Amino acid sequence: MMTSEHVNGAASILLVEDTAVQAMRFKTNLEENGCAVRWVENGLDGLKAAREAYYDLIILDIELPDINGFEVCWRLKEDPAVADIPVIMLTTRDRAEDALVGLGSGAIDYIPKDAFAELVLLETLKQMGLL
Repeated sequence: MMTSEHVNGAASILLVEDTAVQAMRFKTNLEENGCAVRWVENGLDGLKAAREAYYDLIILDIELPDINGFEVCWRLKEDPAVADIPVIMLTTRDRAEDALVGLGSGAIDYIPKDAFAELVLLETLKQMGLL
């Protein structure tokens, strides 16, 4: 059974990112903007975590140590219990082909990790009504 992780109305976000430095940067930024963030380091843990609690959003890296983010997204979208959770891919892969694969796997947005990634992510969350 899924339980809500909302804390004082904060958006609940699952962050799937294998690089600790990047994960902490994004987690801190999201928490400073009022979000409740759970961080996991690989795709299989991300799939498990998505089924353990309710999330308003999943932020997903592609380059993961076990299964890649495309596969994680595809599996999430195939599972009726979690298929409705929006997924944003946040990745170093900035080729158009990768973006098309990511969006084709069910992600609602694809944000390359560049100098503007944090600003773009926050703006996307604002447009989604999560901030």
